[in-house]
Amino acid sequence: MRKLIYLADDDENIRGLINMFLSNEGFEVKSFANGDDLLAAFLQKPADLVILDIMMPGTDGLSVCTQIRNCSNTLIIIVSARDNEIDRITGITLGSDDYMTKPFSPMELMARVKALFRRLELDTGGSSRHILTAGNLIINAATREAKVDGSQFDLTPTELALMVYLMQNSTRAVSRDELLKNVWMFDFEVDSRATDDVVKRLRKKLAAVKCSAKIESVWGFGFKLSEGGE
Repeated sequence: MRKLIYLADDDENIRGLINMFLSNEGFEVKSFANGDDLLAAFLQKPADLVILDIMMPGTDGLSVCTQIRNCSNTLIIIVSARDNEIDRITGITLGSDDYMTKPFSPMELMARVKALFRRLELDTGGSSRHILTAGNLIINAATREAKVDGSQFDLTPTELALMVYLMQNSTRAVSRDELLKNVWMFDFEVDSRATDDVVKRLRKKLAAVKCSAKIESVWGFGFKLSEGGE
């Protein structure tokens, strides 16, 4: 089945351009002039991926992202003309899987969409016996289920992919560039700060459920998973 993508942007020209590129690549695309209409459609029929502008009439894109993330772990890309640090970090913190600033190349957006779907397919392609543990955290890489002390631990697709990769490589430090290539599946140059934003969000989640596994920073390089202890 074709992947279903919802797109919300109040600029008709941008909607038409993105719609054309995605449709030509075989995706089923439904576009909306505002976030409220997209959210209503999503609640009726969830999409495989959502592309959200921030500044739109009615409910803004960040609020729509939050509402979607409260009920679904679907992939979310935020696109916005607002190119400041606070908005970018806020978008990632609220649960988006990627953040792009306008103007951007439709080809780059296409590459990022394909990269997210490619990673998702790899996440679900493992053996059902592939159980990963780190302290009191257990992840089934095939069913995409995570538990802490036996209780369900909800992770977005990006958070889960990051944790799985760190757990699979827990004996060494992993660079930011390696994460971008093997977790985000970006085979093009991209701002490596995206990894830091997701790690910050994930650390808060791990602390909130008293998970003994911790993500340690390796200064000037990347991150390493600590499996337990204080």
